[in-house]
This record gives sequence, C-alpha cells and structure tokens, in this order.
Amino acid sequence: QVQLVESGGGLVQAGGSLRLSCAASGRTFSTYAMAWLRQAPGQEREFVAAISWSAVNTYYADSVKGRFTISRDNAKRMVYLQMNSLKREDTAVYYCAASRKISGNEGEYDSWGQGTQVTVSS
Repeated sequence: QVQLVESGGGLVQAGGSLRLSCAASGRTFSTYAMAWLRQAPGQEREFVAAISWSAVNTYYADSVKGRFTISRDNAKRMVYLQMNSLKREDTAVYYCAASRKISGNEGEYDSWGQGTQVTVSS
C-alpha cells in the first residue's frame, strides 16, 4: 500500500480553476493506478478521474470531461487534478486513491487519502 496526502482544495468562484495535489509515499508508487473521487454532502462518493501507472491511459467521469485533467509525476510521487471551469456542483471533498489496476469502481482502490475540500461559489 501507499500513503496519500491531498492538498490544494479551497474556495473558488464558479468558472474558476484549482489544482489538487496528492503526495504519495512508498517505493511502489509508480506501479499503482491512481484516481480522484469526490463526495458531496449527503451524496455517495463518486469517481472523477483515473490514470494508469504509466500515464498512458486516463479516464474521466462524463460530468468532468473537458474540464478536469489528471496527471502524475512518478519521479516526484505526485498525482494532480487540474480543475477548470468549475461549477457549483463540483463542490465536494476530493479524495486521492491508489489501486493495482485502473478502474472507475471505487471498490478497486485500497489506499486513500484524508480528502481535501473544494467549494465552488456562484
């Protein structure tokens, strides 16, 4: 397993941008697929984006396609989520997660960060 710590959340106006970061520890980080998931108040956690260990493959939820970009830097053991054109409905706690295979299913992810709050105001 890897240990994950998210940062970069905050308050932003609708239409603005934020970049979330996830710092990982553990020598095997580069072998893990990574993902971002989010949970809004009163709602279930949902998949946002995922990236394969090599960064060759990426997947996005339909709700964020064209607005969010996931990336990683294996040398720095970092994963990023660039969020542009933010909407109020993007307000949620965002979690970084790691899995042995890339997936849109949160059940496949076995290492999680503590989350970072993103609030989008109108």
